[in-house]
Amino acid sequence: MNAKVKGSALLGALLAAGVFCTAEIRATEPAATPAPAQQFEDYGDTKVIAVEPIRQMFSHKSHVVTAGLSCDSCHPDLFARKRGTAKANGDYNMASLEEGKYCGACHDGTSAFNTTGPETCKVCHGSDMKQPETIVFNIPVKSVIFEHKEHVEMGLDCASCHDREFEMRVGAAEEHPEKFTMEALYAGKYCGVCHNGTDAFASNTRCTTCHIGVKGFERRFGAAKNAEQSHTDQKH
Repeated sequence: MNAKVKGSALLGALLAAGVFCTAEIRATEPAATPAPAQQFEDYGDTKVIAVEPIRQMFSHKSHVVTAGLSCDSCHPDLFARKRGTAKANGDYNMASLEEGKYCGACHDGTSAFNTTGPETCKVCHGSDMKQPETIVFNIPVKSVIFEHKEHVEMGLDCASCHDREFEMRVGAAEEHPEKFTMEALYAGKYCGVCHNGTDAFASNTRCTTCHIGVKGFERRFGAAKNAEQSHTDQKH
């Protein structure tokens, strides 16, 4: 065998030995520890968490990524880790938030924007939140009107009446006709909070300002709408 062939054979043997040694070393090395899973890295965008009685939205992303909060900032002390639990408690409303419960624990005007400011309502309830200009109450009597527009133009905001005097849902007061009475207003409830003769005209004066009756309803809104309302009442 000439020198060239011997050299090639030796080189091949060395390469084979190198591969074998490398494989043996790799086989005896401890397995690499897998990188920890990145949990909760995608919080998504703002989510609608409720539709009734009024649409409510919450963004995990803005609270965790932007504000730097962790899961235990809210769970489980303020909110249980199960969607719908707060609503099921029966006290998830603006009054509770103002008392420092739920979102109100932070949204108190100091740690974060408050829950009652007129400029903050749309942050949680949506940019297309619009109040009906005229509310018509037909229970326990027909027809009593309330003008949102007039009250807003005089400087009142959502928090002036909601969620203490009136739940922010059309028809909520009428669901309890035994409570929604003139006697309640005289006692300072519902409209009577302001219509007390000092802040606004007393609720036992200027009756026809609000009580327009069936004929007044027809003159103002038309017989067609009155018929539609009567049909709605019958279903209840």
